[in-house]
Amino acid sequence: MDCDNIKAIANSKERKETFLYNKKVKNNSKYNIWFAFPQIYSFGMSSLGYVSIFQSIDEKFDDVYIERVFTDSKTNLKNINDIDLIAFSVSFELDFLCIFKIMEKYKIPFKACERNESFPLIFAGGPCITANPCAFEKFFDFMLLGDGEDMNVKIVEFLKENKSLTKEETLQKLSTFEGVYVPNVSKKVNKVTSKLDKCIYTGMLSENSFFANTFIIELVRGCANRCGFCLASYLNLPVRYIDYNKIVETIDLGLQYTNKIAFLGALIAAHPKFDQICDYIYKKSNEIENLELSISSLRLDSLTPKIVQTLVKLGQKHVTVAIEAGSNRLRRVINKNLNEDEILNGVKIAIENGLKGMKFYTMIGLPTETQEDICELVNLAKKIKNLDKTFDVTFSFSTFVPKAHTPFQYCQREETKSLEKKYEYIKREFHKLGVKARCSSVKWDDVQTLISKADNSFDDYFIQVYKKGGNLGAFKSCFKECLEEKIGKSFNDFITSNPNYNDVLPWDFIKINHLIKDEKMFLVKECKRLLSIN
Repeated sequence: MDCDNIKAIANSKERKETFLYNKKVKNNSKYNIWFAFPQIYSFGMSSLGYVSIFQSIDEKFDDVYIERVFTDSKTNLKNINDIDLIAFSVSFELDFLCIFKIMEKYKIPFKACERNESFPLIFAGGPCITANPCAFEKFFDFMLLGDGEDMNVKIVEFLKENKSLTKEETLQKLSTFEGVYVPNVSKKVNKVTSKLDKCIYTGMLSENSFFANTFIIELVRGCANRCGFCLASYLNLPVRYIDYNKIVETIDLGLQYTNKIAFLGALIAAHPKFDQICDYIYKKSNEIENLELSISSLRLDSLTPKIVQTLVKLGQKHVTVAIEAGSNRLRRVINKNLNEDEILNGVKIAIENGLKGMKFYTMIGLPTETQEDICELVNLAKKIKNLDKTFDVTFSFSTFVPKAHTPFQYCQREETKSLEKKYEYIKREFHKLGVKARCSSVKWDDVQTLISKADNSFDDYFIQVYKKGGNLGAFKSCFKECLEEKIGKSFNDFITSNPNYNDVLPWDFIKINHLIKDEKMFLVKECKRLLSIN
């Protein structure tokens, strides 16, 4: 056993990790990988995508050493010259700050063009990268767009067997792989869409994870409702449901190691056999003491007494639901086909079957929103609170951010001051009702908008932002220094500008859904249709 493998095993014990697969000791590996999650360990170990991809590579190869890297962790392999590949899992726009932090720690130049053959290949994947790789393309040698379960393994296998190629030769060959975007080489890229003929689950449990020792299972990928603003919905089309028998087998596997189970999916209750899944785990709770179940989110019109009773029996006291807007009209505009009666009925079912509280995800600044819509939101909160004064009601607010590949990529973001005034009104009115209102930062949502819309000319700007501390002030001052003259727009003008329907957008070269022939035309028509709804 070599020294690095001894350290790896020691680290696992320190972190109090349990592997649910045969974790091999790998001596004399042919290929070494750093698999980086640009956040702290506890967050990274709560990411199902990150943990499951690590497992798939670790299990597949006897001669590949893969090590997890976080912003607060130490690596076993210290010398960057020993690393063949660095992969970053990127979930959120602001992750680039932590990516730079990791690169700087190991003295890796940020830009791909500044890294010679002595540096490892560096690539990225994840929802943020799939949506708009252009914003960050100058920092990576290549990027994987779409589902990573199978393609990451294929990429590693190819790279391992072709170590003798130069970077240029390697990237030319990688550009022919489905879903791989090589800047300055690839012209069109089809997003990878996995068949999901297996159940994706947590292959490692950790006491120090944000969701400590929780076994996470993916039930559904995608959402058929397709809200006009929802990146998660459009990036994951077509919707795929995991086979019931495989879910049950996976639940049984997890219960051998922990009593904490979590179901993941954009709309898990839409699974055609969700009632049977609830029945199965309900019965398991009679066999296993203190069995706990948590779920990511539910839709109110799919809430049934059986679902609520299952959650309550398995220890969940609160649920999260997304209603997005306060008025029936605005919910129709965003394609959230959920009316007020269905909302109130869902809350009644929750109360009558033992839940103690509910969190409502809501957005402001949505296209066509008026003050009347905001007033209806306050009235809806009042009606919900009046159903049962003891029921814990919390509204969590964010502001509308236009996202690539959604119909509302063509819609305008509202001015900062206008959004802040709406927040002030909501906080004041909700305080009167005794309803908690938790509001996102409008200014940080502005930054999210900026990054979501950025193209490949923003590279020096992002580097300068990082060097100046990555705070709000840095994002604004650096924009003035690096971009204002170049693009002819101020920070605020860039944030609130919106493209015309016939404009070529930076990410138009990506095909997200193979079932739609002309995606751009589809999104334009869908945007026009939704905005015309009264």
